[in-house]
Amino acid sequence: MGIFKDHNVTVKQLLGFIPEALIANLSVTTKIDHYAKVLHGNKLFYLLLYGILDNDRLSQRTLEDTFNDSVFKILFNLDEDEKVRRSSISERLSKVDPDYFRQIYEYIYEQFSAAYTLTERKQYNLIRVDSTIVSQTAGKLTEGIVNPGSSKKAVKYSLAFDGILPGLSHVFTDPKYGNEDNALPEVVISHVKKESGHQNIYILDRGLQSTRTMKAFSEDKVTFICRAKENRKFELLEDRITEGQDMDMGESVLIRDSIVRLYTGMPVINNRENKHYIEILVDHPFRLVIVKSKSDHGKEYWLLTNEFDLSAKDIAQAYRRRWDIEVFFRFLKQELNVSHLVSLNKNGLQVMLYMTLITSMLVLIYKKGNKQGYKTSKRRFAMEVRDLAIALIVVQCGGDPGLFFKT
Repeated sequence: MGIFKDHNVTVKQLLGFIPEALIANLSVTTKIDHYAKVLHGNKLFYLLLYGILDNDRLSQRTLEDTFNDSVFKILFNLDEDEKVRRSSISERLSKVDPDYFRQIYEYIYEQFSAAYTLTERKQYNLIRVDSTIVSQTAGKLTEGIVNPGSSKKAVKYSLAFDGILPGLSHVFTDPKYGNEDNALPEVVISHVKKESGHQNIYILDRGLQSTRTMKAFSEDKVTFICRAKENRKFELLEDRITEGQDMDMGESVLIRDSIVRLYTGMPVINNRENKHYIEILVDHPFRLVIVKSKSDHGKEYWLLTNEFDLSAKDIAQAYRRRWDIEVFFRFLKQELNVSHLVSLNKNGLQVMLYMTLITSMLVLIYKKGNKQGYKTSKRRFAMEVRDLAIALIVVQCGGDPGLFFKT
């Protein structure tokens, strides 16, 4: 069907991964439709999915136009007489149970990730964890994080990304989560609880600096690699570099591979009841790998980890793959418009994030199966959805869609 018939993965196949039975059952178990008159859970789900794909800049007004469009109604088998207003969409987003969308999101992730090959499973045991801040038009947020030097409130989206798909997400609006040392560990621990018996390595950037958190990870058998601040104070326990060792690691040069103890700040109250911090050593070993980039103007990268078996080269290469989540965030912002806030309360923000991630998973599997780039995949996915709608219209009119799409 359509102009991309040579693809290995089609939109029709992917939409089949969203079973109607699941959506109907969740409508009952979550009681999502208890007070809804028009925008039942399944209709809101398809409206947001189609709206994200079909609009370069999604808003409540464009969602109203989308719902009232005949093509949308035909594609998802809705009654032509049904209408919805922007105010109804706004109210529904602010009150609808996000758990309905979370369970659909988790089901789709499980279905797609179960199709990974054994090689891919080993490869995607590297879980990149990071956050992005959305502050555009965020001054009207009912609750949010205030960025330094700004009067606007912002929302933080934190994700765990396995290299192909986002496996877990959090929306943070509490000001304390402006500090990544609070946000990132919560995402990591949530992901660990979700995947019991895992062998994951969690890759984080410089947002995680708390020595106490790193120690807690080790005690909970959570393996991590994070980037430390350069010249961080430490006590050397053991130098792992041997005499005559080849320090050339391809794209970088190994500077240090050591077992160390780290300092942390301990709060102390003085006689005037003022709080200040003193540095103390944490009685726990960590591994410090320092590499110097050959291409990035000789920049040094200080990497801390509780992984002692991998080579220094493997540690450095694992950290380099953290960049995948940065590319994914750029895709969410540039192609799926996550930077534009359709709802301004936390409930609606959670719904929109789950729906954006559901849409992203469909597009990413389409991208992987058809070996395309992000922009091309999103564009062609949306075009195939349009083709499906046109085919249904042709059938309704008694025509043959095969003739219409003949190439």
